[in-house]
Amino acid sequence: MAKTLQLSEALHAYVLANSLRETPVQRRLRALTSRMPRSTMQVAPEQGQFLQLLVRLTGARRILEIGTFTGYSALAMALALPRGGRVVSCDLSREWTDIAKKYWARAGVSRKITLKLAPALDTLRALKGPFDLAFIDADKENYQRYFERCLGLVRRGGLIAIDNTLWYGRVIDRRDRGADTRAVRAFNRRLHRDRRVEISLVPIGDGLTLALKR
Repeated sequence: MAKTLQLSEALHAYVLANSLRETPVQRRLRALTSRMPRSTMQVAPEQGQFLQLLVRLTGARRILEIGTFTGYSALAMALALPRGGRVVSCDLSREWTDIAKKYWARAGVSRKITLKLAPALDTLRALKGPFDLAFIDADKENYQRYFERCLGLVRRGGLIAIDNTLWYGRVIDRRDRGADTRAVRAFNRRLHRDRRVEISLVPIGDGLTLALKR
């Protein structure tokens, strides 16, 4: 039976060399973030480009992002939006998002991104849809709550993308009973049974699940 190819470091480098099309601002932001203590929270560059493709494929004009960090994913999606398109990005950290705002400005997309600094569930309760695309990449214990709210805000035929659904491979490690690992496992099991959406878990980055609202 054919299965997804595992990427060696050399093969991953080949993927980037023959696919990645970053702007100079994206490269500088990624380089800066890579030197930070929590750099693994940033999406992989090929995943950022994949999100850009999803924006264009869905014709998205309104995007909802839960989890901003230093702003790479919001930047990638904003670059793919048409004139008048908007990203609403939710986070708690002023320190991280101050970096994001600086690079959004350098890329000329600040007007496309509205940052909400507050607990994401509070922000989501106050928002009104419809959104075309949602990207969830925040605290894992709230993944199911974020998903339920996004499902209510995204239009029929809209897309929800959920990051970290392979969780560094820990989802299959029976010895790992950490709260985040258990939350991701539970979310994946529940989503697999959820007939409100069509799903595909794509092994890109740390695992990206796509859920198309029926």
